[in-house]
Amino acid sequence: MKKLFTSLCFFALLSSVQALDAGDQVKMVLAKQKLYAGQYIGALNIYKEVLSKNPNDAAVLHYIGFCNYQLKKYDVAEETLKKAIETGKDVLPESYLVLGKIHLSGGKIEEANAEFNTYKNKAKAKDAQNEDIDLYLAYCGNAKIQMASPTTLVIENLGNLINSKYDEQTPSISADGKKLVFNSRRPETTNSPIDEEGDGKFFQDIYISIWDTLNKKWIEAESVPGNVNTDAHDACTSISPDGKQIFIYKNDINDNESRGGDVFISKVVNNKWKTPETIGKPINTSYWEGGACISADGKTLYFTSERPGGQGHSDIWMVSRLSKNEWGKPVNLGADVNSEYDEVGVFIAPDGKSLFFSSNNKASMGSYDIFRSTLINGKWWSKPVNLGYPINTVSKDGPFVVSADANTGYFASERAGGLGESDIYKVDLSGYGIFEKDFKKIENNGLSILKGVIRDGFEGSGIALVDIKIIDTSGVVIASTTTNEQGEYFLTLKGDMSYTIKASKKGYKSAEEKVELKIGKTETFSLEKQIMLSKEK
Repeated sequence: MKKLFTSLCFFALLSSVQALDAGDQVKMVLAKQKLYAGQYIGALNIYKEVLSKNPNDAAVLHYIGFCNYQLKKYDVAEETLKKAIETGKDVLPESYLVLGKIHLSGGKIEEANAEFNTYKNKAKAKDAQNEDIDLYLAYCGNAKIQMASPTTLVIENLGNLINSKYDEQTPSISADGKKLVFNSRRPETTNSPIDEEGDGKFFQDIYISIWDTLNKKWIEAESVPGNVNTDAHDACTSISPDGKQIFIYKNDINDNESRGGDVFISKVVNNKWKTPETIGKPINTSYWEGGACISADGKTLYFTSERPGGQGHSDIWMVSRLSKNEWGKPVNLGADVNSEYDEVGVFIAPDGKSLFFSSNNKASMGSYDIFRSTLINGKWWSKPVNLGYPINTVSKDGPFVVSADANTGYFASERAGGLGESDIYKVDLSGYGIFEKDFKKIENNGLSILKGVIRDGFEGSGIALVDIKIIDTSGVVIASTTTNEQGEYFLTLKGDMSYTIKASKKGYKSAEEKVELKIGKTETFSLEKQIMLSKEK
């Protein structure tokens, strides 16, 4: 996904080490190998050894600055890169490039633009092209435009019950807005393991919080209960709309099932989350798969992958469910949605047609921005629209999720002013048409929840694989799903409407029930309806 160490830096390194003695040349090559592996602390320690004998070497200073930039120690990186430039001898053009990135992340648009142009003028044309310098110049232009026309939205940091001084990322909520899961690099205990060679932080774990309906707030987050978190990195990419399963990204070189990056699923039983199991083919491949989310009716899975057949690095793909444990052939969402860059953090909204994701494409205002694409007539996806400032900033923003009633959104961001490196934020969308084409609010543009259990009329147990059809007042089937292993069904539908639920399964008599689905004023309305089926004689 990310270019940890570009070919340009490699060739710059080869030319610079010639001025060093043989021992330091070897050290520079070893440091380069660690950069390739993303082991920035390991690389930084070696570079510091070389610097102790070569305090004015511009190349060594550059790579020390580069490592600190990757570790997000921007102040140290900026100071070191400026020292490299001040030496005035054999200064690497890339020092200006990284300085520009630091200024951009800090919101200094004009300074960033100046450094990017300096790099473009000093670097070879091919090198500048390889480094996508025009992309960074585009970021500066986009940032000026977006920040000049902000949307009037209220954004709130979720505070220390959710966030910490560490790194919180990838929030996801159940459709009813009652469960919040996210990833954090906080320590669980005083003996929590650290990624010593990588970025020196604690390994990532999955956390959960429950909405306190009485006090209208999230309770203090805790490590997700059950057998999910390990001593390595664990990352949840989404929670299913019914809140009963989480999709997990795993990449463990010591685990044959997850080596290279794959999607796993954990299901909740009695408030404990089970050991994650691979989702298997055709979703997982030998290539990188970075996470998944599922539609409210359980029929369509959206996921990110770097497999062949895409438009760029990480692309968004979709796949339809054929049966309980079988999926169809994955389909790339195409060039209208995917770009030559990265599309990550995908979330399909409860309406089943609003797709949110993050991308570092040419329409971003710096790093990753949040975009929305809409399914048109059930056939094709619209060109993504940037959600604009202040949801997006010059920092990394996303992923983004929204409640079924369309009143509240949650997203992660590295913007200034947080408690840690990346925090989770809440945005009030009650006056904003987040699902609408022009983002203008219309009356009742949110959804309500219809759920329940289909039971055997004699035994009382839930019946799996019951076909559920939702019929409107004109007799048209407007939604459908199938019950899970416990006989449960879950759908999101327009509120303030009357519907008929039809449940049918071979060997049972079909049953119908009429329901009135209201719409919540302050939170998502949820109606639970149980239906009994009698066996055919």
